[in-house]
Amino acid sequence: MRVVLDANVVASAVCWNGESYRCFVKLARRQIFAFGTIETLAEASGIASHLIHTKNPGHSATARLNWYLEKVKMVDPAPLGKQRSRDARDDPYLAAALAAHANWIVSYDKDLLALEKPFGVEIICPAQFLKLVKG
Repeated sequence: MRVVLDANVVASAVCWNGESYRCFVKLARRQIFAFGTIETLAEASGIASHLIHTKNPGHSATARLNWYLEKVKMVDPAPLGKQRSRDARDDPYLAAALAAHANWIVSYDKDLLALEKPFGVEIICPAQFLKLVKG
């Protein structure tokens, strides 16, 4: 199963052990395959690095981030034409999902979640995603 993880999901997985981290576990077990672009990974890395320095999690969050950046499969963004999301910063995730032929974008972002299923790519929160990808 192909998935694009939004930067907020990646940052959450890197710093805490909740639902987002369980998405990382699915990736480690090869139950899912994560895709991204240079732009989406730069945003995820920046947000996660900021949280690591400000929240100082009690585990090796930097190692988690580096692990994710090594595991994610890179794609060139697909052209979208006009802006699709209320927030233009969310369009790179749509472009990545289209290029990767992803089934889902996993996000906590309300602007992305409001799109529901653009181009046939379902946008869901980590809790919904984990229910779909059991095992």
